[in-house]
Amino acid sequence: MNICILGSGKMGSWLARQLSPDHTVSVHDTDPSKAQALPGMRVLSNLEDIRDSSPQMLINCVSLQNTVTAFRTVLPYLPSNCLLSDIASVKGNLPAFYREAGFRFVSVHPMFGPTFADLNELSKQNAVIISDSDGEGRDFFRQLFGRLGLNVFEYSFSEHDVMMAYSLTLPFVSSMVFASCVSSEAVPGTTFQHHLEVARGLLSEDDFLLSEIIFNPHSLAQLEKISGRLNFLWHIIRNRDTGEAVRFFEGLRKNVKE
Repeated sequence: MNICILGSGKMGSWLARQLSPDHTVSVHDTDPSKAQALPGMRVLSNLEDIRDSSPQMLINCVSLQNTVTAFRTVLPYLPSNCLLSDIASVKGNLPAFYREAGFRFVSVHPMFGPTFADLNELSKQNAVIISDSDGEGRDFFRQLFGRLGLNVFEYSFSEHDVMMAYSLTLPFVSSMVFASCVSSEAVPGTTFQHHLEVARGLLSEDDFLLSEIIFNPHSLAQLEKISGRLNFLWHIIRNRDTGEAVRFFEGLRKNVKE
C-alpha cells in the first residue's frame, strides 16, 4: 500500500519504520529535516508532493492539538479514495470531523509511548482500534498490531474516551500530584525513586499532550474518585484506625491482583 505519514515525531517515526518493509511509505513534516532522518523514506516537502504521491492511506501522527487542523490542511491534496487514519490518545472531536470530511477512516490508539515502552518487545502492550472505523482499515491495523505482538481491543469512539480517562488520566494525575509534593531536600528510598522516575518520564512528554489527556471530558469523574479515596485514607490515618487500614489494604491488593 502507498502510505503517507504526517508528522515524524516519536510515534510517526516508529510507525514509518514498522510499515516501510511491506509498504511504500512517504513522510511529510513541517520540519523536513526531521523526516529526512528516516532512512529509506520519501520526504514530502510540501503539500503538492502529497498530491503527487497519491496516497492510499494517510496516517496523521502530528501532536494531539493539531490533529484535526492537519487533516483539514491536507484534505484538498488527497485522492477521494484515500483512507484517513489517526493515532490520537483522546478522540474528542474527531468523530465529528470524520463525518464532515466524508472520507473513509480508521482510528487507532497504540497505548504505549517511546518514553516508557520497550519498542522491541511489545507483547505486554495494548492497542485500540475504533470499532466505528472502515473495515479495510480495521483489518490493516489488526494485522499490523498482531504482527507486533500487541494485545488488541476494539471500542467505539465514546467508549474509548471513557476508558482513556481511567487508563491515562488516573495515572497521569496521580504522578502529577506526587511530583507537586517532591522536595529537593528529600532523601528518596527505593519506592520513592521508582515514583520519581515515572513522574520524570511523564513530564518529559509534550505539554499539550498532557493537557489534552487531563482535559478529556471524562477526567473529572476520575478526579472525583481520587479525591474521595484520598479523603477516606486521610480519615484512616487521622484516626489511626488499624482495622480500617487493614481492610483498605486488602481492597487495594484485590484491585491490583494480576
